[in-house]
Amino acid sequence: MSIVRPFKGLRPKKDLAATVASPPYDVLNSEEAREMAKGNPISFLHINKPEIDLPPETDPYDDAVYQQGRTNLERFIKEDVFTRDDSPCFYLYAQTWGDHRQVGLVCGASCQEYMEDKIKKHELTREKKEKDRIRHIESLGAQAGPVFLTYKAMSEIDKELAVIQENDPDYDFTADDGIRHEFWVVQSKRRIEMITKLFEKVPSLYVADGHHRSASATIIAQKRRDDPIYKEWTGAEPWNFMLAVLFPHDQMKILPYNRVVRDLNGLSADEFMAKVEEKFYVSKADGAFEPNRTKLYGMYLDGRWYRLEAKNEIYDEDDVVDSLDVAILQNNLLNPVLGIENPRTDERIDFVGGIRGTKELERRVDSGEMKVAFSLHETTVEQLFAIADAGEIMPPKSTWFEPKLADGLVSLVLD
Repeated sequence: MSIVRPFKGLRPKKDLAATVASPPYDVLNSEEAREMAKGNPISFLHINKPEIDLPPETDPYDDAVYQQGRTNLERFIKEDVFTRDDSPCFYLYAQTWGDHRQVGLVCGASCQEYMEDKIKKHELTREKKEKDRIRHIESLGAQAGPVFLTYKAMSEIDKELAVIQENDPDYDFTADDGIRHEFWVVQSKRRIEMITKLFEKVPSLYVADGHHRSASATIIAQKRRDDPIYKEWTGAEPWNFMLAVLFPHDQMKILPYNRVVRDLNGLSADEFMAKVEEKFYVSKADGAFEPNRTKLYGMYLDGRWYRLEAKNEIYDEDDVVDSLDVAILQNNLLNPVLGIENPRTDERIDFVGGIRGTKELERRVDSGEMKVAFSLHETTVEQLFAIADAGEIMPPKSTWFEPKLADGLVSLVLD
């Protein structure tokens, strides 16, 4: 059973949606956000990256940053950029990127189900990032960035959501990156009831992207339940839910998450290649190598691409984590050969989303910034399900979902 709830969304007026919408808070640094929002006083970046309105030297975790976010949100409301729906609604959000289209239900997902692991996770979270999102949500009094959830597709749900798409969307715009965004407001009580009942047939939801946002929303719900001010809570309060977009698994687009490493850990190129050949079959590639199946890797070193294939004996095919391509590379090359023990904290390694392609890997190595790069095959959504169902955790930077959800199209007010 999966509990989904409508809510009274706080969202931009129709003619302002395209101007308000912004990338998620965690895909831009402060400098990039400041540049993107330049000349646009109603960019949502003023709310999800409020440090852009403070001096550049401001610590992004300073109290003033969170207060600035609150001030900006109040300005958006006062200037009628945002209005709040009178009654609880579901929302439908479609993204089209080239020939790929994904359509998700925007709703409140249950924090209680998150606590009970009925909303399943596959990544660890970091306390610093959790605290940042908690302070941001509490300062705004709203959840401003949606959690990206997925579920095992059901034809009944597909059919119900397809009916909604027969109507003209409330928002319809194409962003500068070429991604088309369509957004429908679902106000019909009959349709809301139908969608709610259909999702009760979904056994579990899975966090695809947004582990820190989902964890932070749940921590806030737990805090309020323990606060005497909220002693008469019922579970139906908006703060007992997280702002989420739910996509069926067969519409998910996962790209590779590639790696670049700063040096060869004191090895010469010949010594390094000899170590690699102990665990991988190595051959020269004709140009950039992008793996077309699992257990294959591209490696770029000294201006040349190589094809790597993992030897069968170096991993356990029956182990859902050990058999992941990212785990095989980490356990057999990055750690023992290059000395990257903890990829979460080691500054000698960096990660490059597959959307940037092999050209970015070549650029970073050819510039001298990095010494070697690895292109990987993408993790599959079936692997994500298997790991989450087993209660296991993926290695860091295992999945890159594309397209990213826009922030600012709707927010969930806590009270």
